[in-house]
Amino acid sequence: MPTREPVAVMAATRWLPAVRQQPADVDPALRPADPGYAALAVSESLSGPELAVLAGRDALAGAGWDGADLGLLFYAWSHYQGHDFWSPAHYVADRLGAQAALPLGIQQMCNGGAAAVQAAAAYLRGDPGCRRALVGTGDRFAEPGFRRWTGDYGVAYGDAGTAVLLSTELEARPRLWLHTVATVAAPELEAMTRGDDPASPAPRWLRGTIDIRATKKAFLRRLPRDHYAAIERRKVTEVITTALADADLTGDDPRLTRVVLPRFHADTLETAYRPLLSELTRATLVDFGHDTGHLGAGDLAAGLADLLGESLLAPGESALVLSAGVGFTWSCAVVSRPERTEE
Repeated sequence: MPTREPVAVMAATRWLPAVRQQPADVDPALRPADPGYAALAVSESLSGPELAVLAGRDALAGAGWDGADLGLLFYAWSHYQGHDFWSPAHYVADRLGAQAALPLGIQQMCNGGAAAVQAAAAYLRGDPGCRRALVGTGDRFAEPGFRRWTGDYGVAYGDAGTAVLLSTELEARPRLWLHTVATVAAPELEAMTRGDDPASPAPRWLRGTIDIRATKKAFLRRLPRDHYAAIERRKVTEVITTALADADLTGDDPRLTRVVLPRFHADTLETAYRPLLSELTRATLVDFGHDTGHLGAGDLAAGLADLLGESLLAPGESALVLSAGVGFTWSCAVVSRPERTEE
């Protein structure tokens, strides 16, 4: 989504449950040897869509909008939404009073929130009759179907809802400008979460608990050593350089001051992301996930919310916000804080 006309980000919020589960709180039999996080955000009862509604209400209130003002509502998720045969996007739209909006579900696993922001921005700029959109995400990784600490390699999972409000109204006074979202994919890696398993007729048919480690092991056994790491390095480099070019920036541009990392395990960030990013940019790397965990489809939106909440950008400064998900897909958004004269 390269653009010379940025889209206004009117609000970005993340709604995190109050409960934080620390490694010491976990059954020793299920506790990882290297947790990689100080704590994970845990919802004790609210589903992903319910968390998204809470984030959406906060975003609408912060922008002074009403749900009835929305022309578009894109909703993304990566895990079970609470019902077997159902549209969570329509639920979120209804609960937010967005009866005139087009609800659309985006399923791109943990990169879904980034894909939804990219698609919504393109839709707004392509349809003059639609000027306001909400992009939401919601995920809850609850036992017994999901082991949030040990169900996967390189990541542990926290629960959250997020919301981003986008506008192409000429009079918009944004919190951030969204200049571009670049995305690249490597479909040859889709089997990483399929492994050698046959297709089944219903969810959790083969295993009562989702086991991403099992499918990853089966897939990686078929590959040369470091094959995935080489693809990841190439794709992350490509998506960042593409995003920078789309936004007319370079890695050493003094306006580029922050890079928001995906909320991955500390070891994954230390070995795969930090060394590569230090080659591509001089900007400060920011990890917001240390005490939340990876938030499923919500990493990019939560990153935008935390950029705003912690006031990390001065007027005129820019940031990269990274996201990734199995499939595999990687995205990089470029945002900037408006100059004082625009606020």
